[in-house]
Amino acid sequence: MKKNKFFMLAGIVILVFGLVYLGVNLTSNMGKSKTQVASEDAGKRLNKLYSDISVTTEGPIKGQIDLNPADVAGSLPEISKFPITVENTTDSFVEIFSSTEKSGTGVDGWLTEVATEFNKANIAVNGKPASVKIRNIASGTATDYIKTNKYVPDAFTPSNELWGEMVNSSGIKTELISKRLVGNVPGIVIAKAKYDALVNKYGSVNVKTVTEAIANNEFSMGYTDPFASSTGLNFLVTALNTFDSANILGDKAVQGFEKFQVNVPFIASTTIQMRDAATSGMLDGFVLEYQTYVNAKDLKSGYVFTPFGVRHDSPLYALGDVPKEKLDIIKKFAEFVEQAKYQNMAKDKGFNSLDDYKSELAAVDGSLLSSAQKVWKEKKNGNKPIAAVFVTDVSGSMAGEPLNRLKESLLKGQKFLGRNNSIGLVSYSSDVSINLPIGKYDTNQQSMFVGSVNSLQASGNTATFDGIVVALKMLQDELALNPNSKPLIFVLSDGETNAGYSLKDIKGLIESYKVPIYTIGYNANIKALQSISSINEAASINADTDDVVYKIGNLFNVQM
Repeated sequence: MKKNKFFMLAGIVILVFGLVYLGVNLTSNMGKSKTQVASEDAGKRLNKLYSDISVTTEGPIKGQIDLNPADVAGSLPEISKFPITVENTTDSFVEIFSSTEKSGTGVDGWLTEVATEFNKANIAVNGKPASVKIRNIASGTATDYIKTNKYVPDAFTPSNELWGEMVNSSGIKTELISKRLVGNVPGIVIAKAKYDALVNKYGSVNVKTVTEAIANNEFSMGYTDPFASSTGLNFLVTALNTFDSANILGDKAVQGFEKFQVNVPFIASTTIQMRDAATSGMLDGFVLEYQTYVNAKDLKSGYVFTPFGVRHDSPLYALGDVPKEKLDIIKKFAEFVEQAKYQNMAKDKGFNSLDDYKSELAAVDGSLLSSAQKVWKEKKNGNKPIAAVFVTDVSGSMAGEPLNRLKESLLKGQKFLGRNNSIGLVSYSSDVSINLPIGKYDTNQQSMFVGSVNSLQASGNTATFDGIVVALKMLQDELALNPNSKPLIFVLSDGETNAGYSLKDIKGLIESYKVPIYTIGYNANIKALQSISSINEAASINADTDDVVYKIGNLFNVQM
């Protein structure tokens, strides 16, 4: 009996000890957040993957740097890169640069259809049959061509008047022929539940309440590149105006913008990239033109459109010293467009709605707009400097022209990198080399970056995902030293992987660390590269075009 009691007592002691021990461990693990546990698991996984890769650290190589500013005109491709959607049908004609939402096809083809009708109408101007040529080109890109004198058409119809002001301030003569060819409005598109929550707290939703909510970290919103996007530029100056309407470039406005910008998770290079991020549930709201919004069936039911800024009424400008004959054609075309028949056609395509909305901003001088863009470039990352690793494919398949284009892309594109950021360079073939450890992008680091890029040579197999693992490890080591940094990876490759890890091996790791991976493809399997970029809502660029340097410059301008 005593023996049984002894065993029972011993059993109880063991059970209690076990429960206490288990409880301590449970409490310990419960005290850690899921993020901490996931982070620890990711760290172990990263170290394990990294340990199985053959990694060499190369000695520093200094190169000759070019201290001249970025050559925007030189990076622009030949104008033929941008399609003519309506050809002239007579010898007496004008060429018009038109923003893309109205000079494409389908719902985006309103001006294309009207211009075609104009050319069929056999209209005579000064006794000669007249016609128009329409070139489909985004307003920001068109402005770069015109401002730099790389190519100046006879006329220009951007999405809004801000671009016209910028062209005028650059010294190119502009004459406003029509303040409005067709009506449109920019807006913030907000998920219905979040919109209701903002109304409940702030009483209304506008740019002022949205910027306040973002500054308070209550609202997650994305917007587009103000160097390239009409809506992005409009949002930038409207936001600055909400902080100080008397001086949009004063300390009060800039400090307010910095506080707001710290909590902006996403700046997209294109509207398509931003739409993809929004549909993934990453954002509570984003900027968009009403004409695009009303034609997007997936947005109309679950989102609310709130107008802001200056209207997007597609003004029409004559440019330069246009001969009277051409000026008369431009004026005649503006009159033709304004006919009720064509304005009704525009309504069917989503234009000419929200006519009650009046521009919130007065006209902004073009020089102020250019200065606002510079403020954005300097302040867009707030107090979070970028730490970026460029991962370059130097496998045998990149030999020759692909590698030459890769080098050109980096050497010219690096002029758009912000000086407060840090960069490193990795190259990979069968194995991986750290050509340049991450360091502050000062003159010394720039020189070593140039030297490292120039020294790249192609041979061997293609271990793309090994290169990405090494970049992730470098970034995690950098974040341990500088936890306030924002990590980015740029992969420059032909997209074909035939050695090392696969995407399946590291996809979970990329998702865990949430590091955006931007891909640039040279003679590439673009779908393979897009599958990498899409994991964390980054962009993918096809470098097999003559505008790759311009595209990469824009990408670095936005992200770095």
